[in-house]
Amino acid sequence: MQTIPNAVEEVIKKKPFLEGALVEGLINLSALARELKPEIEKRVGREVNDSAVIMALNRLVPRLELVSTMKFKRVVENMGDIIVRSNLVDYAFVNSPTLYDRQAVLLETVRKTQDLFCTFSQGIYETTLVVSRSIAGDVDRIFAQEQRIARTGDLSSITVKLPSENTVCPGVYYYIFKELAWDSINIAEVISTTNEFTVVVSDEDIHRAFTILMNAKRQSVL
Repeated sequence: MQTIPNAVEEVIKKKPFLEGALVEGLINLSALARELKPEIEKRVGREVNDSAVIMALNRLVPRLELVSTMKFKRVVENMGDIIVRSNLVDYAFVNSPTLYDRQAVLLETVRKTQDLFCTFSQGIYETTLVVSRSIAGDVDRIFAQEQRIARTGDLSSITVKLPSENTVCPGVYYYIFKELAWDSINIAEVISTTNEFTVVVSDEDIHRAFTILMNAKRQSVL
């Protein structure tokens, strides 16, 4: 059977937003202990009292703060350029046998156009296109026979270059997206490659999102 501290740590680490709130000091530990006690008792195989859980939480929080700070600092301080693009349109289509051909036609149509944003993201059942508004008419025409799920305009994107170690550092995206989530910024799309990611947000949120990421980067080097 587990010890109370080990059980508490495992439970907290499976709840990332709860972990973040603990690090920020936003949670009443007595209330949290009462909430967690049934699950802790199940893990340790016996009854426990609130004070034992509170003590385990008190000992855990400093370690969470240290790990959280080190992870976030290591990744964020090594972030590369942050690039903002505006005037984007987001499309979603149901996957079909002809969708690949339509994508090829679109790429051939716009391949000589400079300063263009055009990306495809294919899921199991649907494909997303995020394109510059200047070629939205081409998308409407070329994909007219495809089953469109959604079309959303008035979007902007932020692309962030990540350090190469991001692929072996658990929680990289969580620590970045948490900053955006805490400010109630809705992410319309996420596009990622090995060492960079792009978030697509509404035009009205782009300034706040950019400011949050820039502030996080500045603070990490202080």
